Amino acid sequence: MKLTTLTTAAALMATTALADIETRAVTFENEGATLAGTLYLPDGHSGAPLPTVVVTGAWTSVQEQMPANYAREMAERGFAAFTFDFRGWGKSGDLPQHDRFVESPEAKTSDIRAAFAFVATLPEVDASQVHGLGICASAGYMVDAVAGNPLVNRLGLVAPWLQNAEIVETVYGGAAGVASLIDVSRQAEAAGGQIIPAAGPEGAEGVLMPIGGYYYDADRGAIPEYDDKWNNAGWEGWLTYHPADNPQRLDKPLAVVHSESAAIPQGVRSFLGGFTGDATMQWLEDVTQFDFYDNPEDVERAAETVADHFHAAR
Repeated sequence: MKLTTLTTAAALMATTALADIETRAVTFENEGATLAGTLYLPDGHSGAPLPTVVVTGAWTSVQEQMPANYAREMAERGFAAFTFDFRGWGKSGDLPQHDRFVESPEAKTSDIRAAFAFVATLPEVDASQVHGLGICASAGYMVDAVAGNPLVNRLGLVAPWLQNAEIVETVYGGAAGVASLIDVSRQAEAAGGQIIPAAGPEGAEGVLMPIGGYYYDADRGAIPEYDDKWNNAGWEGWLTYHPADNPQRLDKPLAVVHSESAAIPQGVRSFLGGFTGDATMQWLEDVTQFDFYDNPEDVERAAETVADHFHAAR
């Protein structure tokens, strides 16, 4: 692997003048469902096809949250950008059996592939310059959707949640905790689903994330568009999904932005340790996982790194 490590000082120098952007609501199809998306364009674009970035966000998220923040950053840097709601979330249609709020790596990866195929048909898009940007949980899905995909040129990951079995056990209460959650998942699936709140205050019971912060704060991620739901039937698929173990499948140049203060940095190190392609790694200091979602300075620094990576494809 050829690894380029950028310094924090270099990232602190990144500045971008704010610019107006245009947005257009669109829909596309995947596996019998209609998905809702948004195309972001630089203000005053000439109509010529643009290099384009498909942006996906953290688990349980909708496109108006962190994907929109990064899509705007990409548009301000001269790209078209595309966000969308996964099946079963936001304004998109259901998963099979009318399921919703299931964190399904398989289904979400399929949706990302369909998004790439869709944007490549748009007249505003330069189909030879399409890139993927995955944030948090969708980083693994984006890797899977990009690997071996001739429609995609380069890949960027911001605050990626790249887990393996060891990390899963560390996060979810050891082998016994994981086994218990898988049992919850199977019972929920047998019952046709079991939906609980996704976010709650610190220490709350009966919610997915009893930690307060981004998803619970109305000034941050608790926006009206956010579903704030989690289907317990999704636990097994999530807990048995180990993207950190499969870096060798990725055949595209990669840029990663993360922080030791954010979630599971060990997953990034494990992934890069097995990646054989070209990689640019940017470690930022004292940036939390939620800061990567919406703190303007940190979003801008991360966006600058991945935009430079995408521009290098020209």
